[in-house]
Amino acid sequence: MGYSILANFSRLLIFLTFFTVPTAIVAQTPSPLQEWQYSRGLILAGMFESDLPEFRVISGVGSAIQPVYDGSRAYRVLGGPVINVQIKDVAFISTGDGIGYNVVHKRGLQLGVSIAYDLGRKERDDYNNLSGMGDKPVSAVPKLFGAWVVSQEFPLVIRGDIRHLLRAGGGSIADLGAYFPLPGCSSHLAMFFGPSITVANKRYLQDMYGVTNQESASSRHAAYSIKQSGIEATGLGFSATWTLSRHYLVNVDAAINHLGHLPSDSPLVERASGHVVASSFDYTW
Repeated sequence: MGYSILANFSRLLIFLTFFTVPTAIVAQTPSPLQEWQYSRGLILAGMFESDLPEFRVISGVGSAIQPVYDGSRAYRVLGGPVINVQIKDVAFISTGDGIGYNVVHKRGLQLGVSIAYDLGRKERDDYNNLSGMGDKPVSAVPKLFGAWVVSQEFPLVIRGDIRHLLRAGGGSIADLGAYFPLPGCSSHLAMFFGPSITVANKRYLQDMYGVTNQESASSRHAAYSIKQSGIEATGLGFSATWTLSRHYLVNVDAAINHLGHLPSDSPLVERASGHVVASSFDYTW
């Protein structure tokens, strides 16, 4: 099986170089997908293909089914544009990763900075459960990130990041994930699978899952205070990209997330586990 994976992987390199694109509707934090899914495969293209094109541009339309917010029982469908512009392996503009720059871009190693945004949370998203809790405003989200490929023979990618929400009370979160090309990859199909874990400081956890005495008085929820940092969620992700022709692509992403015990104990959380399915139809030139 290992030989088959590596044999197919050599044929996958050109595909990765020109066609790998994140399936994302919004540059959202916390990400409804696993954070690594927004840029999966791009570091492998830079590692195995030395002559990258100057520009890689992909645009399309996508949709996603996901919880209204982390811990919600209700789901919603989102739709919107997908844009991904890669300038060599140095800079990017993406609906998934935001606007960023790879400060270090060596073979199999990336270290960079970017800025995305968080859509916040509104009472009207789930009025039955959030009434009296107030809105969480939209926020800019600066991010530091890094990715490393174990080796050419064993193309496991390890990726981590730390993000900070600039809104009042926003707090910081960090992700650590890993992913690997799956058996069955070919020149027309790329598939990746991997786990991740997200940790957050107490400021972020209190802001998203805590209930102050004032909020308790205006809502139906008991007061709940989080006074320590901890695991926000763990998850698994799967990504697949099909090339239909030289210019047309189809992307499908799926993820399942389970909240840690600190968020799960919150009276705001109706369901500790949630899943996301996203797809897009894209054109590249």
